[in-house]
Amino acid sequence: MALLEVRDLKTYFFTTKGPVKAVDGVSFEVGRAEALGLAGESGCGKTTAALSILRLLQSPGRTIEGKVIFEGEDLLEKSEEEMQAIRWKKISIIFQGAMNALNPVFKIGEQIAEGITVHENVSENTAEKRAEKLLELVGLDKSRFNNYPHELSGGMRQRAMIAMALACNPDLVIADEPATALDVIVQAQVLKLMKDLQKRLKLSMILITHDLSMIAETCNKIAIMYAGKIAEYAQAISLFKNPMHPYTQGLLKAFPDVRSRGGMLSSIPGDPPDLLNPPSGCGFHPRCPYAKAICSKKEPELREVEKRHYTACHLTGKF
Repeated sequence: MALLEVRDLKTYFFTTKGPVKAVDGVSFEVGRAEALGLAGESGCGKTTAALSILRLLQSPGRTIEGKVIFEGEDLLEKSEEEMQAIRWKKISIIFQGAMNALNPVFKIGEQIAEGITVHENVSENTAEKRAEKLLELVGLDKSRFNNYPHELSGGMRQRAMIAMALACNPDLVIADEPATALDVIVQAQVLKLMKDLQKRLKLSMILITHDLSMIAETCNKIAIMYAGKIAEYAQAISLFKNPMHPYTQGLLKAFPDVRSRGGMLSSIPGDPPDLLNPPSGCGFHPRCPYAKAICSKKEPELREVEKRHYTACHLTGKF
């Protein structure tokens, strides 16, 4: 049985102009000690899906349908008090932008230790000792316990956020663009750290990013999102070797391939759709180079076209 199963999740933002269908019928699962990459352009619904899992969305956002089954229980049916016991203890999140996620007036170590004392019946001294060990686990000297966020570099703050996410030994970690705004060298260091920790601690992980190269290095499985839906869902090796959705193919062509010299990068024409008024049929058809008449009329279903390889495209295998 999978650790996490998301089934037909629908989360909308209710505005005066109508509902914005940020997540519209998304399904995926994460096994134990497995890493899932959730990828797509900005605004496709990746972060909204993650916040829906933890029930952290603020009004006007609201999950209206679906199930989020974690360890056999639906999180959408739990009370807020029950969810507070699950957050950080069972499922933790590494928020995008560590400087904004850390409290600027508290020391780094105090923020990590607080999460431990809130969720576990341990003394303050024990929590502080564990916080020091966590800092060392993520490659920071324990003396950084007494630093404030502004005293650390961007990469150090991101490592501190990772330590905080691991403070209560969660089963699942959600990492939302964990390397955003870091230079490429620090990005590589943070990525390697997360990969090593995931394997060493046998963590389950959801990595949210628009960077497919990051997913290729880290994840076993990939879900490609477009306009609030899953466009393609497969094992990582299968998806990179044989991308079946035109959107996935476009994303991969937008990244350099070290195996080919002088190859030109290409971009996907047009812009992501307005989710307040999405196009009929397939949401990608206005930008798709292979679109036929059926694509604008009928919404494609996510179907298995090869073993454990799913795609939502009418024309898979015909272009």
